[in-house]
Amino acid sequence: MKRAKGLVLKMPASVIPMAAIPALAIPALLFAGTMRAADAPVVVTSIKPIHSLVAAIMQGVGEPELIVDGSASPHTYSLKPSNARALQDAKVIFWVGPGLEAFLEKPLQALGSDASIAALDDAPGLVKLPFREGGAFEAHDDDAPEHDSASPEHNSASAHHEAEAAHAEADHDHGHDDHDHGAFDTHLWLDPVNAKAMASEITTTLVAADPANALTYQANAKALDDRLTALDKEIAATVAPVRDKPFIVFHDAYQYFEHRYGIRVAGSITVSPETIPGAERVSEIHRKVGELGATCVFAEPQFEPRLIDVVIEGTRAKSGVLDPEAATLKAGPDLYFTLMRGIARSMRDCLSGA
Repeated sequence: MKRAKGLVLKMPASVIPMAAIPALAIPALLFAGTMRAADAPVVVTSIKPIHSLVAAIMQGVGEPELIVDGSASPHTYSLKPSNARALQDAKVIFWVGPGLEAFLEKPLQALGSDASIAALDDAPGLVKLPFREGGAFEAHDDDAPEHDSASPEHNSASAHHEAEAAHAEADHDHGHDDHDHGAFDTHLWLDPVNAKAMASEITTTLVAADPANALTYQANAKALDDRLTALDKEIAATVAPVRDKPFIVFHDAYQYFEHRYGIRVAGSITVSPETIPGAERVSEIHRKVGELGATCVFAEPQFEPRLIDVVIEGTRAKSGVLDPEAATLKAGPDLYFTLMRGIARSMRDCLSGA
């Protein structure tokens, strides 16, 4: 085919052949496409439930790093060299506080001095419950009415418990050991309303540290708050059929879940998973299980399951598993929701046949 004489083929201005781009400009163009990710602040989180809330708020900006990963527990964790490097590089660090992650207290002082450190146990609006002592206990007054998490009665009960917790905090000096008399229970995330308060504090901290992405953080926080509201109602409906059935847990981690949904934990095998219970304590819980009759005794995936077998031996009780620290779950923005649904469903499934 002959080309028409004098015909000039013009390329649209928006299409630029690679040959026309100076070699030195190509890396700059590629870098421009990744500027957003490169500009994301280095954010480090302590445990999976907190990481999940932070990850949800940071979606579209970056991904936070996690210290206590896999099946590890903050109660027994030892800092790794890679964790130390992460803390040193961090611009923002989120943890619950020294009452839960005691292993982090000194490293944060030594390595995180250049970071904005947010202890979420200080978040405004948290309901804090005093630490319980003793293995056999009743979480609620047996004669107290049941509460729906969305009802005015439940809200009134929550306000009452919050006032009690505030009074306890005013009357006692809270040391760094969450097992000291008067200290508050640090498993704060096991109430979605507390998760909302922590998410608000996370958002405030991220916006202050990275104002360029403030609108994204705030939009994600609003979406997360809406999801937490729906989750709260869902869990209340899930556990409603078994709220009057007492049960035993491995360690006393569920007080906030009890408080929120009116369920009845009758005792724990150990107050703290760092401490192996003695024969007298195991015998006390065994007697309690026998008194309760058909019930459930819940293990946790990180800790010795044989204790559960000893406690239920010779009784009509069944065993189940609860995972308050998400040891078996993959980290990510949806983990918190999977964690809370899993606890509710495990309780329902085990107790419905008890």
